[in-house]
Amino acid sequence: MIESLLFSAARVSTFENQRLLTNASGFFFERDQRLFLVTSRHVMIDEPSKHFPNRIEIELHIDPVNLTQSAGFSIPLYRNGKSIWRQGTDTAGEIDVAAIELERSALPKATIYRAVTPDHLSGSLDKVEIGAPLLVVGFPLGFHDTLHHMPVVRHAVLASSFGLRFQGEGYFLTDARTHRGTSGAPVVVRVAGEDPKRRELPWMLLGVHSARLDVGTRDLKLDEALGLNCAWYADILMTLTKR
Repeated sequence: MIESLLFSAARVSTFENQRLLTNASGFFFERDQRLFLVTSRHVMIDEPSKHFPNRIEIELHIDPVNLTQSAGFSIPLYRNGKSIWRQGTDTAGEIDVAAIELERSALPKATIYRAVTPDHLSGSLDKVEIGAPLLVVGFPLGFHDTLHHMPVVRHAVLASSFGLRFQGEGYFLTDARTHRGTSGAPVVVRVAGEDPKRRELPWMLLGVHSARLDVGTRDLKLDEALGLNCAWYADILMTLTKR
């Protein structure tokens, strides 16, 4: 049996027309019969690095028996000159999470995936303890099982209080080894017990991995990198996916 969690993540490639720009991670989110792809906002656009793709492409499984079969699915980022992804802000500023709705009718009929739903979001911030073991599901440096088109997971632990916005921002910290290409990956924790609403996907979505953190005064020769990362709270998805 293949873990359903692996089918919830999608490899994301960004393009300017036909020119490949970057690789990233994403995952599926379903609400009210609508399907979204969630990733980091800076995957869609990043002004400081002059990253301006006009479309993204995700890889989909299209055969429930033969996982070596896949298809690329192209998603335009603009319509009539306007961006069609959704992003949000809070009192601290922009949130590095984006969601774009997928047209189900355009997907291959045999597409195999698992989607996170509102039932997979944390209902209480104090239920997750500091040091809790987490998983980050994604495609670091684009690395993955290229034969079966599967992501890999990295172990992480909760490195800051989940009930306290770190430095007033809309994210918490994880302690994990991450790389470029992990941006947009879901950060999840295993759920104890069996909830009928989460039977097919027994995980709780805590956040969306964004970036590694570092200290500007770190001596690059003497000091190792922190190994800490920021993950934006997943409850922003309830705002981004409203009708």
